[in-house]
Amino acid sequence: MKNILVTGCNGQLGNEMQLLAAGHPEFNYFFTDVKELDITDEKAVKSFVGMHEIDCIVNCAAYTAVDKAESDEAFCDLLNHTAPGYLAKAVHERGGCMIQVSTDYVFDGTAHIPYREEEPTCPATAYGRTKLAGEEAVMRNCPESVVIRTAWLYSEFGNNFVKTMLRLGKQRPEVSVVCDQIGSPTYAEDLARAILLLAGKPSKGFRRYHYTDRGEVSWYDFARAIFELYGLKTPVKSIRTEEYPSVAPRPAYSVLSNEKIQEEGIPVPLWKDSLRRC
Repeated sequence: MKNILVTGCNGQLGNEMQLLAAGHPEFNYFFTDVKELDITDEKAVKSFVGMHEIDCIVNCAAYTAVDKAESDEAFCDLLNHTAPGYLAKAVHERGGCMIQVSTDYVFDGTAHIPYREEEPTCPATAYGRTKLAGEEAVMRNCPESVVIRTAWLYSEFGNNFVKTMLRLGKQRPEVSVVCDQIGSPTYAEDLARAILLLAGKPSKGFRRYHYTDRGEVSWYDFARAIFELYGLKTPVKSIRTEEYPSVAPRPAYSVLSNEKIQEEGIPVPLWKDSLRRC
C-alpha cells in the first residue's frame, strides 16, 4: 500500500482530498497542515517522510495571497519555492514521487488561446514567480514528479470567489465584477479527484499538466452563473479591470489547455456542471 503525504490539508484542495480519500483505499494517507508539519523546516520534512515511509507527496500547501505577496515576497518564496524543494528532495531520497500543485500565474495572461504546458512562462507577479521557482525546485530535486497547474479554484472550504459572491450578493443591493478577465473556474473536488487518479498511475519521470474545468468565462459571467444557480436576484454590474485596482496585476486571459491530462484518461467536467454540484 502506497503511503501518501498530503500537505496543506486545511485548505480548499486539502479538504477535498480528505473527503475523497475513502474512495481510494489503495493509499494510506497522512494529512498535515503547519501544526503537524512545518514544510519550511527541512529537517522536520526529512524526519517525517522517513519516519512514515512516505512514497508520494501531494503538496497542496501554498502562499496564495496574490496582492500581499508583492510586499511579502521573501516569505511567499519560502513557502512556494523553498519548501517544495525540501519535500521533493526528501521523498526522492526514499525513491518516491511528488505531485506539486501550481498556477496559471506562471504565465503573464496576455495570450488569446489556451496556454499549453510547454509554452514559455513569464510570471508578472511575486506569487507567479515563486510558484514557478517551486516547479523548478521540484523538478530538480525529484525527477519522478508531476506539476499540475490550475486556476480559479473554488470549493465549500476556505476563501474563494464563489463564497465571496454569495456573501456580497446577500449583503449588497448590487455587486460589481470585472468583465475583461477570462479564465476557467475549477471546482477543487474535481482537481482533487484528478490528483488521486494521477497518484495511482505508474511513474513516467517528470511531467507537467494543466487541469481546470472545461470552458472559459469572465469573472462577471461567472458571478452571474453563481447567483442564477443559487437563486439570488442581486444585480451584477460589469466593470473594467482599471475600475477595480489591485496591488498585483491580474491576467487578462488565463485559460489553460487541459488536452494533455485528458489524454491520460483523467475526466474534466464542464465548469458550470461542477459549479452546480458545488
